[in-house]
Amino acid sequence: MALRKVKGNIERMFDKNLTDLVRGIRNNKENETKYISQCIDEIKEELRQENMSVKANAVAKLAYLQMLGYDISWAAFNIIEVMSSTKFTYKRIGYLAASQSFHEGTDVLMLTTNMIRKDLNSQGMYDSGTAMSGLACFVTADLARDLANDVMTLLTSTKPYLRKKAVLLMYKIFLRFPDALRPAFPRLKEKLEDPDPGVQSASVNVICELARKNPKNYLSLAPVFFKLMTSSTNNWMLIKIIKLFGALTPLEPRLGKKLIEPLTNLIHSTSAMSLLYECINTVIAVLISISSGMPNHSASIQLCVQKLRILIEDSDQNLKYLGLLAMSKILKTHPRSVQAHKDLVLQCLDDKDESIRLRALDLLYGMVSKKNLMEIVKKLMVHMDRAEGTSYRDELLSKIIDICSQNNYQYITNFEWYVSVLVELTRIEGTKHGLTIASQMLDVAVRVQAVRAFSVSQMAVLLDNTHLLVGNGQRNSICEVLYAAAWICGEYSELLLEPQSTLEALVRPRASQLPPHIQSAYVHNALKLWARLVAAREEDGEPHQEEACSQLLAERLPLFVQSGDLEVQERACCALNLVKQVSKMLAKGEKVGEELRALFAGELNPVAPKAQKKVPLPDGLDLDQWINDPPSESSSEEEEENTTEIFIKSDRSAVAHFSEKKYEPSKEELENMREARRQEQASNPHYLKVMPKSRSANGHLQGAALDDIPVTEIDLSVPLHIPGLISSDKYLSASRKEREVADGVDAGNGDKKKKKKKVKKGKERRKKASELAVASDTEEEEPLGPLGVVNTSVGEMPEGARLSDNEDDDRNADDPHRALDIDLEEPLQEGEWVPAQARYQHESLAAVQESAKLAPEAEGKPSRKHKDSDKKHRKKRKSTTINPRSIGEVARRPTMLRNLTRPYTHQ
Repeated sequence: MALRKVKGNIERMFDKNLTDLVRGIRNNKENETKYISQCIDEIKEELRQENMSVKANAVAKLAYLQMLGYDISWAAFNIIEVMSSTKFTYKRIGYLAASQSFHEGTDVLMLTTNMIRKDLNSQGMYDSGTAMSGLACFVTADLARDLANDVMTLLTSTKPYLRKKAVLLMYKIFLRFPDALRPAFPRLKEKLEDPDPGVQSASVNVICELARKNPKNYLSLAPVFFKLMTSSTNNWMLIKIIKLFGALTPLEPRLGKKLIEPLTNLIHSTSAMSLLYECINTVIAVLISISSGMPNHSASIQLCVQKLRILIEDSDQNLKYLGLLAMSKILKTHPRSVQAHKDLVLQCLDDKDESIRLRALDLLYGMVSKKNLMEIVKKLMVHMDRAEGTSYRDELLSKIIDICSQNNYQYITNFEWYVSVLVELTRIEGTKHGLTIASQMLDVAVRVQAVRAFSVSQMAVLLDNTHLLVGNGQRNSICEVLYAAAWICGEYSELLLEPQSTLEALVRPRASQLPPHIQSAYVHNALKLWARLVAAREEDGEPHQEEACSQLLAERLPLFVQSGDLEVQERACCALNLVKQVSKMLAKGEKVGEELRALFAGELNPVAPKAQKKVPLPDGLDLDQWINDPPSESSSEEEEENTTEIFIKSDRSAVAHFSEKKYEPSKEELENMREARRQEQASNPHYLKVMPKSRSANGHLQGAALDDIPVTEIDLSVPLHIPGLISSDKYLSASRKEREVADGVDAGNGDKKKKKKKVKKGKERRKKASELAVASDTEEEEPLGPLGVVNTSVGEMPEGARLSDNEDDDRNADDPHRALDIDLEEPLQEGEWVPAQARYQHESLAAVQESAKLAPEAEGKPSRKHKDSDKKHRKKRKSTTINPRSIGEVARRPTMLRNLTRPYTHQ
């Protein structure tokens, strides 16, 4: 025996420990996978030995390999062996590996119930703490049910270390076993007043996490938390409590009135930025909840805004981001307090951090009014021209559209200006929001009737200059604007000034290079325009003009008939046959104007976004049923081989919303490429070498000196001007002049009004002024263009359908907090208890209920029969206690595995 022990000690001297493993991986970077596979083979050999020290060393190395991404689930039994060791050093290694690798689907977890219970009830404080730390990582529903009573017992331990860990572990148990929440809640509530600050902080943390999803169940704890908030000096715990009050205040507005004063005092006194931010957040929530009852809290709002300005002006990017985030919350309820800091928000648009720029954009969305809309949009467009990176430029473009279109174009006083802005946005190259711009053009033309004539004129100019949007074969989503332009010109063709040139632009040969869906729109709207032209020429008595229009379509449409897209082919064939038929009728002198107008009679109204979803299914239609029986795999493969080359393949990349990003090398890569080029030139005997002097006799730079010339970007401040397009700057300058004139008139009448002003009448005048603000804004903007009446209806819906019918529930069904939505105020009912170890017996549930009815007064005191069964149960459990040496044997004997699990399952 002694010789074997000496031999084992000598062998362990040559075993690799964790340090050797890490050092070996560093030294074998080229063959890392091969080296690790060799180490795993050595670990498997070490796990077969009986020495627990060798196994613990092997499990420690496995834990490290698991962090590198290697699967160690095959060593689950060996990890349990190390967990069951009586030596704390080895036990800690086992629990560490288990917390990393064990999960709900690990089969061997059923073997750990009794072992973990033994560790939880151990006399060693750190044994229990290690067991609770590991159990929190791999607890399952069965483990939570079986061990909940043992963890609850530790809540009353005399050692604060164990009480703190038990409180934190109870949260994980509640998520897996919600039935333990009601019995355990009284003890958890007691820990809020625990003398140890660590236990108190842990209980606050657990209750705050529970109340985060179900706050209404914890309103009764508000007095306890209010006492803690006013007496505690622990900033971390104060943050948790204040966040909890922010969730409770909307449910109980009376609570908010009591919170204003202590929160304001904290804002004034604290120097911790994290606590200051949470106080401001909670004050915002309080003021929102009590705004209807007590609206006079402007001082608190101004205090919050001033403190947030300090955060935004701070050099720390994190504080700046949090300040902007909190400012956006104030903006929703008190926009005037935030609008005074518009210049500060605009400065954030020049920040290096993109996340801060995006957050500033979100703030600008709520700071817009009818007076400053044009100014803000102009600054954003200038900023977009200077912006670097397509993603941020796309975000700016999207935000401009969101700002202008919010609340059915609430802040737009001149729709001609907005249409010109949309047209200017089409000049942004490489954007992915071409579809968004197109949908806005369509929406404005459909909803605002007064601006249709201007929209049609601008869209006609875009159709005449199609090459500027898709020039040089460039295919990006901006060409989607041509779809909107074609539809607007075709639908409202009676407003076109030169319909003949627009018709010619729609059927140009270059249009065949556009994406198929845009070609379809071109063909269909060219047909609309041709029908109106023929009808108009017929009324005017100009038959030669009718023939010219028909001849133009007859010559150009065959190009679209040859398209590889089926829809373009179909529309072109129908249009071509209709043109030929009408041409024959016109040649005979027949009148066809009224019939052609009837083809496209009526006005198209906006359609609700959910209209398609609300269309009722016809009786007897099953959308899940196959129309035809699905073909077998063999026949489908044969047909696929025969039909792969029948149809012409269309290029789907043309329909993509954005083109692929071009690779742009960095400065270092450019310098490396230049250096490689210089070396290649130097080693090439056929290349003319550079003169030694940097300048020649005539003073010109030569050779390598050319690379040293600094390259500067040319500032093209003057955008490309397309004849016929009206710039949005025209409307902006006119708006400024009108505002200056209005301000001058107000200043002249100011002295006369001050003499007649009284205190009471002043309030009434302010109310009247606010009521007439919209009217005054519209009067100022009338000379600039048509204000227009916006059709704010939701859109057409199917008959009998409503917008809110059969809406989907957005709540996540897998959220474990749904099961914790439990009323904690009701007293515990009979049968609500946490399962204890003595209750898992080999008798039916009916027998347990019957014995409980016979002796209700002896609850908690087992009868003689129960004691006898407990003794038998203990004897059985002794025989099934996990022995580290027998784990390998258990793995090879599934029948013993079933016997091990039998005492711990409900019958």
